[in-house]
Amino acid sequence: MRRVLPTPHFFRAYKRITKKNPKLATGIAQTLEQLASDPFQASLETHKLKGAFAGVWSCSAGYDLRILFEFVANEPEDDLLLINIGTHDDVY
Repeated sequence: MRRVLPTPHFFRAYKRITKKNPKLATGIAQTLEQLASDPFQASLETHKLKGAFAGVWSCSAGYDLRILFEFVANEPEDDLLLINIGTHDDVY
């Protein structure tokens, strides 16, 4: 299983989102577990970003909630560096 490494920016955004809507915390936790076990599960809708976000990946954590992350080289599996979380308009 991959390690999930949140950045300080991700942690602040997570706290802001869950403070506004505490019910989202369980859904986000489930999404992070799925992401750690298999980042390319169909339900996550994982895709690579282009342009200013080249090299960054995005997955869905709900209807209008996105998680931005990068793969960080590590043995035996790459770790996931969590960059940002928020609505589509917030993160892009």
